[in-house]
Amino acid sequence: MDTILNTPLVSVIMPAYNAADYIQEAIDSVVSQTFPNWELIIIDDGSTDTTAEIIAKNINKDNRIKYFYQQNQKQSKARNLGISYSCGTYIAFLDADDICFPERFAKQVDFLEANLDVVLCGSWFGIIGSDRIVQLPEHHDAIKLALLKGNCIAHSSVMTRKLLLDEFSLVFEESKEPAEDYDLWVRLVLKGRLHNLQEVLLDYRTHVNQLSKRENIKQKKSTLETKHSLFNFLELELLEEERLVLNKVINNGEGINFNDVSVFKKIQMKLLASNTRNFFEPIGFKKSILDLETIIINSYFLKRSSFTPRIYFEYFRIKNSLNFRLNLNTEIKLALKSLIFYKP
Repeated sequence: MDTILNTPLVSVIMPAYNAADYIQEAIDSVVSQTFPNWELIIIDDGSTDTTAEIIAKNINKDNRIKYFYQQNQKQSKARNLGISYSCGTYIAFLDADDICFPERFAKQVDFLEANLDVVLCGSWFGIIGSDRIVQLPEHHDAIKLALLKGNCIAHSSVMTRKLLLDEFSLVFEESKEPAEDYDLWVRLVLKGRLHNLQEVLLDYRTHVNQLSKRENIKQKKSTLETKHSLFNFLELELLEEERLVLNKVINNGEGINFNDVSVFKKIQMKLLASNTRNFFEPIGFKKSILDLETIIINSYFLKRSSFTPRIYFEYFRIKNSLNFRLNLNTEIKLALKSLIFYKP
């Protein structure tokens, strides 16, 4: 394409590290957009394969594609660099192994221009190589509640406002990688409304070389820190023992013991009373806090490495104090496993 667009409306930020197997499909999905007013900024994060050569061939065909190189410093640094070079009113993110649907940019630009209070627009997404569709909450209040459980916004589906990102000295916190996007979405909660379009506009690729899979332990730590930051929006004062137990609960019950159950009931009461400013939608927040019991029950009573009779009697002791209880079939299974000292 020979058309020169001096003022692209959308800047697409694509970090790429050894992405030769997938990046052509990602680039093609941008070039095929029905919305033409974009620039694609690719940051080569020190690739050692043929990524650079593939990008060069595409630049020769379409001058809206721009290439920058940095020594390998990981994707947060690459994304921040790409944003600093961008000229668009809107920033769209796309990883080098994912694929946009043709109408993605057109639909997101239309939505953001019609809803000036929305600072971030994502969408549902499909999983490449399967029939699975991941449906995400639509409106701001539902997204905030879902963020308490984890990341509910697909990074490669996001379009946001450049002016807003310019307020941050570092858009993506490099210390939060590989869950730096989750951290950014939570910080954007205070800047305006978040929204997910209720249709599939992205195909997401899963593979063994993904950063999130290579650095799973670090991702869990970063995710836990971000979850904690959401609780800072509440009027919540916890004792040290309570903080430790809450930490276990929001870390999917890892390390939970029976004594933690009674402590958690105290935490639960404090949490239910802490949403005084209605930062979270009250009815949904109450349900989310009550649902935390399922993490304890599943982690301590069901997903065990071994069972003894004590386990069932502990459950029997506390079940009347719980909002969540096992159904009859599951309770019978727990009793049988406990009585026969079952080991999975």
